[in-house]
Amino acid sequence: MSQLLDKIKQLAQAYAPDTVAVRRHLHANPELSFEEYNTAAYVEEMLKSYGLAPSRMANTGVVANIEGRNPSKKVIALRADMDALPILEQNEVEYKSKNEGIMHACGHDVHTSSLLGSARILQELRDQFEGTVKLVFQPGEEKFPGGASLMIKEGVLQNPKPAGIVGQHVFPMLPAGKVGFRSGMYMASADEIYITVKGKGGHAAMPEMNIDPVLISAHLIVALQQIASRHASPKIPTVLSFGDIKANGATNVIPNEVKIQGTFRTMDEKWRAEAHQKIKKLAEGLCESMGGSCDIDIKNGYPFLKNNPTLTGNAREAAEQYLGAENVVDLDLWMGAEDFAYYSQEVNACFYRLGTRNEERGITSSVHTPTFDVDEKALETGIGLMAWLAIQELGN
Repeated sequence: MSQLLDKIKQLAQAYAPDTVAVRRHLHANPELSFEEYNTAAYVEEMLKSYGLAPSRMANTGVVANIEGRNPSKKVIALRADMDALPILEQNEVEYKSKNEGIMHACGHDVHTSSLLGSARILQELRDQFEGTVKLVFQPGEEKFPGGASLMIKEGVLQNPKPAGIVGQHVFPMLPAGKVGFRSGMYMASADEIYITVKGKGGHAAMPEMNIDPVLISAHLIVALQQIASRHASPKIPTVLSFGDIKANGATNVIPNEVKIQGTFRTMDEKWRAEAHQKIKKLAEGLCESMGGSCDIDIKNGYPFLKNNPTLTGNAREAAEQYLGAENVVDLDLWMGAEDFAYYSQEVNACFYRLGTRNEERGITSSVHTPTFDVDEKALETGIGLMAWLAIQELGN
């Protein structure tokens, strides 16, 4: 195995410049969730150039199989997401987004290019491992209901059925060259909350003649925080946040209604359901007590993400072999959400983090910001490690 590991490292180094070029092409040409038509076509052409036969799923999803010796012995899936975010890029780089207002601000360009690089390595070494590697390039991770759920419905986890699935995600808090793992519960479920607070608008100088939905909304947002601070068990991570409030009044106008949007996140399904009811009951009761009313809609979003202990333990051990134990770290619980969680509900899953930070070069911005970028040295790590993880898991 040591010879194979060395070979993968050599190929990763050799293919790293091409992978960087692929990443830059994708970064410069981002597409929003479920609109990844050019991206999917580009991925297909790349896979075909490696000698693979890709097929489409979920409209803009791409799947291909790399068959080693005895291909039916075991199947492992590798997943990358392809969509970008509605963010105006502020980086002044040669590969800056050409599509104004759309940006790969979450690293999906890295995920896609990295999996393409891993595919190239695995295809070249297919006579040196047994089993099949299923490549999954999925659309719409950033947008409900999540491309993973659509891919699953269309049978991505069948024909052939993988024994497990591995996903990789950029991590700007970790230096390039390092990776992070966490076994068991890792990421939260994510639900969307939509509240319309209704009152009676009018002149702001005569509040006694109105039922002020802005004031009601202010009380409501503060009151709802007790769901997390007073009702959630300290043992269950819980977050309730509101990020969008629209009143559409004026300095002298009290509007008829206020629209509020937020998110609820946790890691326990029983508490998740209970909290939804508490949020609705508190909102309706408070609005009524202040003379108004509300419509509230809570949409169930992505489930929690749980890493299979065996698959994750194997992957971590393989990562230590590939990178050295000093470059593999433990991850904390993460209240962010990922639609990779859908896969983790269906098959053994391992979702790990790829370090992309470089403080000396000022590459420190968080994901989902207009200045997010990565140290592209991480791509050499990404393509080689994912190939090594797949081969090692097929041998287990």
